[in-house]
Amino acid sequence: MAEQDKVILHGMWASPYAKRVELALNFKGIPYEYVEEDLRNKSDLLLKYNPVHKKVPVLVHNGKAIAESMVILEYIDETWKDGPKLLPSDSYKRAQARFWCHFIQDQLMESTFLVVKTDGEAQQKAIDHVYEKLKVLEDGMKTYLGEGNAIISGVENNFGILDIVFCALYGAYKAHEEVIGLKFIVPEKFPVLFSWLMAIAEVEAVKIATPPHEKTVGILQLFRLSALKSSSATE
Repeated sequence: MAEQDKVILHGMWASPYAKRVELALNFKGIPYEYVEEDLRNKSDLLLKYNPVHKKVPVLVHNGKAIAESMVILEYIDETWKDGPKLLPSDSYKRAQARFWCHFIQDQLMESTFLVVKTDGEAQQKAIDHVYEKLKVLEDGMKTYLGEGNAIISGVENNFGILDIVFCALYGAYKAHEEVIGLKFIVPEKFPVLFSWLMAIAEVEAVKIATPPHEKTVGILQLFRLSALKSSSATE
């Protein structure tokens, strides 16, 4: 890779935010160097490149750093114009993609994490909130994606920013089920979302970025145990 075109991604393999960027780079076919960060002992470079939030992901392109996953995704799409696009060319469709990306990030991510981090009444409250918001997303995707075969046949060729954001959160659905005994994307409740997720799983860029199931289960178990232990210590 020519030095002037050098791309480096600072991430953490289990971070859904870093996973978004990894999926985008893979799908666009952009060569990059990956730097795995230990978030308990952040590197000097990470702190230098993202002094505001001190978090992953950070994309470094030609020595210049870009932080925040959604900002990075749009930067990637605007900078590497050849090949597949992450955002639709139609302005209305593009606005809708951005809207639903923010819906997933603002309405679903924290509650999904809470389901993993809690038990008892707090967990049930988080589950109810997730299902409520998934119903909203299900109805929205019936219009945005189309139902039935349109979803399955279209994702491979039209994989983009909304697929990336949805996949980064729920792509590890089998690990979620094993760790907490719960399916988020229940086929009977959310047939459109389930078909969409299954189609996304067959995209080559997703397969490349998917870590081993056992590894994902292990870190989710550690995350859950740590959160429950911390919660009980403060009660």
